[in-house]
Formats: sequence, C-alpha cells, structure tokens
Amino acid sequence: MQKAFIFPGQGSQAVGMGKALFDACAPARAVFAEVDDALSQPLSTLMFEGPESELTLTANAQPALMAVSLATIRALEAECGLDLARDAAFVAGHSLGEYSALAAASALTIFDTARLLRIRGDAMQKAVPVGEGAMAALLGADLNQARAVAEEAATAANGVCQVANDNGGGQVVISGARAAVEKAIDVAREKGIKRAVLLPVSAPFHCALMQPAADAMRDALAGAAISPPRVPVVANVTAEPTRDPETIRRLLVEQVTGAVRWRECVAYVASHGATKFVECGSGKVLAGLLKRIAPQALGISVGAPADFDAYRAFA
Repeated sequence: MQKAFIFPGQGSQAVGMGKALFDACAPARAVFAEVDDALSQPLSTLMFEGPESELTLTANAQPALMAVSLATIRALEAECGLDLARDAAFVAGHSLGEYSALAAASALTIFDTARLLRIRGDAMQKAVPVGEGAMAALLGADLNQARAVAEEAATAANGVCQVANDNGGGQVVISGARAAVEKAIDVAREKGIKRAVLLPVSAPFHCALMQPAADAMRDALAGAAISPPRVPVVANVTAEPTRDPETIRRLLVEQVTGAVRWRECVAYVASHGATKFVECGSGKVLAGLLKRIAPQALGISVGAPADFDAYRAFA
C-alpha cells in the first residue's frame, strides 16, 4: 500500500499545538528552535501559550502550522523510522501546507520556509484593507455550481468573486470583495444550495485581490534556494505532481491568487496508487475531507506523541 503525506492549512491552528512534540522529542525541538531563529521571534512560545488572538494572525499562523507539521515529520523519523523518500509516493499540502510539503521533501529548508511564510502571511494580510474582502463556504455545492454562483455575484456586484478552495465533499469556498461575496450568499440560496456562510477570516485569500501578495512572493521566491524534492509534490494550482524547482517557484506565486484544487489533488494521488494518507501537523481537517473525496482510502492524523502507536499500526 502506497502512502501520501499531507499537510494542513490555515484554520487548523490551536493554542498548545506542538507542545507535546516539543516536550517529548529532541528533533522536534530543533524544528521549533530553527523557526524561532528564522523569524527572530519566540513563535514557539506563542504557539504553546497563546494568546489565540495573536496566533491566528495570518503572519503567525502560517509559519506556526508549518513548524508543527515539520516537527511531526522529524519526530516520526526519530521515533517511528519514517523515511519519506522510501515511504511516501506523494506529498501535498493545503495552501500554506504546500510549503510544509516542500520542506518535508527537502525542496526548501525549514529556515527558508519559515521566512517565506512570514512574508506570505504579511503580504496576504496587507493586500486588501480589513473589511473590504470576504470568504464564504458553499456547502452542498459542487465546483461548477460554485463557479456559476461566483460569476453571477461578481457581475451583479461589479466586484471580484471567485472559487478559492475546492475542498471536496460538497464544500467549496469562494473569495473576493465583500459586497460580491455577500451577494453570492444570496445567489446560492436562490439556487437551492444547502448552506452558504461567511467565514471568519481576515482577508480574501486565493482570489485576484491577492495580486499584491503574489507580486511580493514572486520577489521573495526569486531569491529562494529550491532543490528537487525527494518526493513528488502535488501542486495546489495544477493538481499534478512536480519535482522541477523552477516550476515549483512559479506555481507558488500562482497559488496566491489561484484556487486550491484540493479535491483534485487528493483524487490524483488516490488514482495513482496511494491508498493511505497521513496528515502531519495540527488538527484533523484533511483526514476528514479525505473520507468525502476518496472513501476507499485510509487516513490518519498525526500531530503528537500520543499518535505514534496508531501511526506504527497504520504504516
């Protein structure tokens, strides 16, 4: 049975995440120290102790979630004999989780990944003034329905509204100008979509309004050292794997304004032989989505030493 290792995105953060790994495993502690050093900030203290209001800030949440994911990988290597190049057919991550996947596959160093995610988080937050953008989840909608809703709302409100995340299982997220997204909620209800709700986010991620952030990431990534990953990385914007550093660089820029095609990413991996999925890091969101996208696949979430025995049995 082939395995894929997957990495969560923003929204999976929680105060206390990673603390058990820090306490139990020296290689995990080294990851947190490296991230703190890269950012010249005791981010690990914020992760372990809060306050939640600061941890959820985009500029903190993104490198923090990556730190927990990579600490999990290092702990699995030390405690469970994981060899990613041997044991993984693919890696993939949801939005910022793609950076975690790249770091896990040694395409990026942890130090550089932390700095890139800090730049990314800052740039995404600054791209649109607070209150001018919004995101909404359309529940019970497929991708084509969500696109039709977004296009109608964008036209009616004369503003940006587009699909941001195709998460699978009838969960599609739209993003754009607040007036257009609010209009989309009305349109979705008129079209009989089961539920449409605004999301508590600080910016409209993965839409054209993020172009200033994409420009910032183009500059930041231009100077980043990217190596061929040890394991094929399935990219958010293409839902296909790549090991070419220049393609990775380009796709990470496109990802800022492009949709996260998570349903297609998981479907690609499942259709190319992976039958087991290991979610590495904080929370269990991706393992939950897996059941809706590829019900024949098996999934497990690993983010603390208490999960290691289950991983050993799973592997």
